[in-house]
Amino acid sequence: MDTPTAGYTVVEYGGVSAIEGADRSAYPYGRSLLVRGRDSSLVVDPSLSLADGGPPADVVAVSHAHEDHIAGLRSYDVPVHVHERDLEALRSRETLIAGFGLPPEAAAEAETVLRDQFHVAGRPDALGFTDGAVFDLGGRTVTAVHLPGHTAGHSGFLIEPDGFFFIADIDLTSFGPYYGDVDSSLADFDASLHRCREIEARWYGTAHQKGVIDGPAEFRRRLDAYADVVQQRDATLLDFLREPRTLRQIAEHRLVYRAHVRGSHVELVEQRTATQHLERLRREGRITEVEQGLFRAVPGHRDPRTAAPPI
Repeated sequence: MDTPTAGYTVVEYGGVSAIEGADRSAYPYGRSLLVRGRDSSLVVDPSLSLADGGPPADVVAVSHAHEDHIAGLRSYDVPVHVHERDLEALRSRETLIAGFGLPPEAAAEAETVLRDQFHVAGRPDALGFTDGAVFDLGGRTVTAVHLPGHTAGHSGFLIEPDGFFFIADIDLTSFGPYYGDVDSSLADFDASLHRCREIEARWYGTAHQKGVIDGPAEFRRRLDAYADVVQQRDATLLDFLREPRTLRQIAEHRLVYRAHVRGSHVELVEQRTATQHLERLRREGRITEVEQGLFRAVPGHRDPRTAAPPI
């Protein structure tokens, strides 16, 4: 049942309340959760929709330290927990911005946006957890599942006995996985996608547009399509590297953003993304560095992930 509330809508999944932000929880909004137990309650990822007041809770758990997942923290004077690898970014706005890897002028602009639009002030009192940490609310548990790649500490939360698995910014959108921050990792993201696929749940909740997926079969279908975006980026890069290219040329060609997207972050994200794909494809023998800083696809190389088995 959908319950309209000021600034957001609440949808119930067993004992889990999904708090839906505006525009299907698309950025700058997000999907928060309220989990109630017999003894206490917990909010996951207080979003911008909760910045002027959210449902009461005894504790907050944050999936990762990005502004759209913490904009509502100012409504909660309770213990706040995040994976230890994102802890310093949650404690300090300056550390969070440094993780974007922006040039000075753009970093100053980001400082203003995070302070004025997302109300990010830093939570020096934040506490760190590790993979498998359990928040026992009394008759209902919330277990942290470390899913790095998007950020180093990015985590999901498995809520039992409801069987609700919140996977945060593994958001299943057509944009695909994002691993363009300074501490992001394509290899870690790939491993996290495999880990998600192995976890059985009744519901799978994303932080943004795709919402809550019912059942493992539909979830895995969507997860496979989401993961395929990474392979599409590989294919785009290999096609572009039929002729020798520099990293700068690859970034300008773009693997992540469409041509119309502008911003000081775009080139840096494209370079960090391309670098990770280049490193992986070099290890697989699919590209070569013909001279320093100049890359080309290896002609006639068969991709073991797509090649047909021998007859």
